[in-house]
Amino acid sequence: MTDRTIQIIGVPMDLGQRRRGVDMGPSVLRYAGLGDALRELGYRVVDRGNLAVPLAEHELPGDANARHLRAVAGVCADIHVAARDLQASDDVTIFLGGDHSLSIGTIAAMSEADVQLGVLWIDAHGDFNTPETTPSGNIHGMSLAALLGRGALELVNIGRIGAKLVAEQVVLIGTRDIDALERAALRDAGVRAFTMHDIDEHGIAHVTREALGLLRGCARIHVSLDLDALDPSEAPGVGTPVPGGLTYREGHLLMELLQRTGKVRSLDIVEVNPILDERNRTARLAVELTASLFGRKIL
Repeated sequence: MTDRTIQIIGVPMDLGQRRRGVDMGPSVLRYAGLGDALRELGYRVVDRGNLAVPLAEHELPGDANARHLRAVAGVCADIHVAARDLQASDDVTIFLGGDHSLSIGTIAAMSEADVQLGVLWIDAHGDFNTPETTPSGNIHGMSLAALLGRGALELVNIGRIGAKLVAEQVVLIGTRDIDALERAALRDAGVRAFTMHDIDEHGIAHVTREALGLLRGCARIHVSLDLDALDPSEAPGVGTPVPGGLTYREGHLLMELLQRTGKVRSLDIVEVNPILDERNRTARLAVELTASLFGRKIL
């Protein structure tokens, strides 16, 4: 049990990709019982509602290599403003997406703490494209690159000018679908990624401990959880499913091991798409994983 507070901010944005539906993510995560699950663990839960996000129907896509760039940058700037005061407190903050482009704003805010931030990017994809390398033009595939100072300046300069992270502050887990130019960029940047091959070969416990070892110098950890990191048989309600992902138990063990560090202070939950889901399975799984991350135990 704990007397700590968890702040929740919803970001119903689907501007960063083309498959409609992830804008309903905050609603279905709440409906799946996120607040109640955290209260059962002893947290005070403060739900700040949703930020205002433009509808895709009301926005021109603009540049084909960075669709909805102006609108996405505006929302990420609003996220940064909403979150920057929270990172200075002892509260935990959970951001409900929405597509993964929202992390540009969340991590920009979380990185302003006066201690070093580590980021665990749990995702089937690298999200390390730029407008020059993207095969789709979808900004949710550029978010991590922007945080490391690569890509459109409108995204790179959210919150403050320049990169918010260096490669040593980031570890990818569960990666299995990376574009060719994106692969080269990740290697060039020196970002460490544990792919599903690594997890298959060594096990999720070993990989998680290795990842945490790389972030041992970080006093706080931000977890950016894209539900497509899970296998589609576990999480069918995502816009970009990729076979061969984390199993149910691998996902929970990962979260349980992160919880033991006592360093996790913020979380993105992104890419839940109820239109593609089965009776809200993916949102319910996200709630269960979040509960494991914040202290739920078997015994």
